[in-house]
Amino acid sequence: MPVNSAASGLEPRVVAMDAPAAAWGGEGHAHLHAPQAGETASLLVDYRELFKARVTLMVTLTGWAGFYLGSMRSGISSLQPGLLETLLGIAVVSAGSSALNQCIERKLDAKMARTANRPMVTGRIGLAHGIAIGLVAIVAGTLWLTRETNVVTGGLTLLTAFLYVAVYTPLKRVTPLATFIGAFPGAIPPLLGWTAARGVIEWQGVALFAILFVWQFPHFMSIAWLYRDEYAKAGIRMLPVVQPDGWSTALEALTYAVLMIPASLLPFWLHMDGKIYAVAALLLGAGYLGYTIRFARIVKARSERESRMYARDLLKVSVVYLPLLLAALMLNAK
Repeated sequence: MPVNSAASGLEPRVVAMDAPAAAWGGEGHAHLHAPQAGETASLLVDYRELFKARVTLMVTLTGWAGFYLGSMRSGISSLQPGLLETLLGIAVVSAGSSALNQCIERKLDAKMARTANRPMVTGRIGLAHGIAIGLVAIVAGTLWLTRETNVVTGGLTLLTAFLYVAVYTPLKRVTPLATFIGAFPGAIPPLLGWTAARGVIEWQGVALFAILFVWQFPHFMSIAWLYRDEYAKAGIRMLPVVQPDGWSTALEALTYAVLMIPASLLPFWLHMDGKIYAVAALLLGAGYLGYTIRFARIVKARSERESRMYARDLLKVSVVYLPLLLAALMLNAK
């Protein structure tokens, strides 16, 4: 996790545009502020957290998988300038969306221990600063993708950012269905990679979208169960908060874990991959389902510790399952 830059006491001085003259030294003239030792490094650490670097990396990697498979479909190498241009644009828009998400949720984040030290919450990055950098990143990344790839990819990228920031983020305080809606922007990155390479939306690209869409639910349910008390404190209506007995949470995770098996076989049925991939997908899917069945024991767990163990194990398996499946998909692509 990112280091707490506030702990060093060297947080950057960001002055609001409408600050009184006293904030500028009491004279109405700006005094140049020379960065102190370590101050720039602290700001970079805060940006890393603002941009949710690990999430952005995962988004970028799934976009790479889509670009690779789309290039293979076209009979060309994915090792081309277009790959870097595509991944750069996807990463920048993802980072901007994460920044705006934290701008909107800064008061909710302050109520949860795991997010209470985010830079927007502590004031290390101001609201205007966060909004500006988020909007600039989304607009710049979208324009970049439109120019360097195609209009389809640029348009889909902008739609993804809109769904995540303007629809999913505020809905989290209203309904558990926000998880379902949020799975749409979460599943689009590999489709972005595909359209960047191919220029059109095709069933093979939709299959990649389906894999990411279905995978998210056991993953999300394990997180929601682990942090249900914090979500409840913040007023975020995740399924375990609204229905705390665990039955609905377990059922939703199990339903999508079962669906994950046929969804993961779509590339085989669409002749994107061969039998080796099909066998790998079946084995990985069986393992994912097995841990999800184990997760369902939360409804009968004898202690909170046992319940959290089941959720944590499923979470760990989910973040291993997806890269392994994508690796098998890419290595056995036709």
